[in-house]
Amino acid sequence: MAQSADQAMAADTVQLLSADGVLQTEGPAADYLPLVEGLSDESLRRFHRDMVVIRRFDVEAANLQRQGQLGLWVPSTGQEAAQVGSAHAARDQDHIFPAYREHSVAMIRGVDVLGIIQLLRGTTHGGWNPAESKNFHLYTLVIASQTLHATGYAMGISLDGLSGTGDPRTDEAVIVYLGDGATSQGDFNEALVFAASYQTPQLFFVQNNHWAISVPVSVQSRIPLYQRASGFGIPGIQIDGNDVLASYAVTARNLDAARAGEGPRLIEALTYRIGAHTSSDDPTKYRQDAELQSWLARDPIARFETWLRSRGADDAFFADIAQEAEDFAADIRARTVALETPATDKIFDHVYSEPHPVTAEQKQWLANYEASFGGDS
Repeated sequence: MAQSADQAMAADTVQLLSADGVLQTEGPAADYLPLVEGLSDESLRRFHRDMVVIRRFDVEAANLQRQGQLGLWVPSTGQEAAQVGSAHAARDQDHIFPAYREHSVAMIRGVDVLGIIQLLRGTTHGGWNPAESKNFHLYTLVIASQTLHATGYAMGISLDGLSGTGDPRTDEAVIVYLGDGATSQGDFNEALVFAASYQTPQLFFVQNNHWAISVPVSVQSRIPLYQRASGFGIPGIQIDGNDVLASYAVTARNLDAARAGEGPRLIEALTYRIGAHTSSDDPTKYRQDAELQSWLARDPIARFETWLRSRGADDAFFADIAQEAEDFAADIRARTVALETPATDKIFDHVYSEPHPVTAEQKQWLANYEASFGGDS
């Protein structure tokens, strides 16, 4: 049995915006208020824009999959606040290692999200070049393997003296995204061992969306996930993952600590997977509607909109963002439908950095095989 929204939140869960969009000034929130107060109106409105646009993209991509344009889609609806807030807390020099649902983070780091479409359409092996996307590394579909990739990279940053120098303008850190299901994998636990041992400049950002496909988090862990970090000597903290302000503020502080050489950190962001695990999943088979409705009432976009309106944002602003989201989705649809099947050469040309006789032989064999059919194949 998974938890309702009210059951999931604890007294020490960091929440800056209540479910009804009221700024909290007492309790765990008080310590993080200065970070929020330092944000400009432009930044706050950008948070809203990013959440709305990526949700509309998510809906459009799901529709494209149902219409046969994609082999698979991995929805992110409901998790926008956790991703948008944390992504804006990272600096350009930081390296980000995603799982496969971080569409908001990809967009914020400059990835043309058509690359995600191409990846799940099966026309690209990677989708983008991390060096050209503000160090946003490739999606990783092998559960939790990205935690080891991120930890290894963070070890390299530390050993190269690129963190803990005392210069926050250049110090680097790594943030790795994972879901609650990934915390049950051996790779994740091995990553925590090495991160703690080498005191890596790294943040583990766990999006606890309460379901590892059909297995609720209550079965995976008998204690809150953030408490697991203490067993490895790593500080852990739990936030309301549907609160974009909490996501931003807590991530910013913990990344600052990691860059400064204070070692790894872990954040558990309590959120909810509103849709299916992927387009091949049917969540109505294993979860109850009452649970879903309790989380819908804590929608991160509606909550943030309420707060922005209390600060003076008007109907025209929200209408403009809604229209931008529609235009964004229409552009993605048009470019998706226009995608062509890549040449088979692509399978072989990027296996090695230099030409290789084995792949050259395989490439020629396939060309000869296709030619054997004669005419158009």
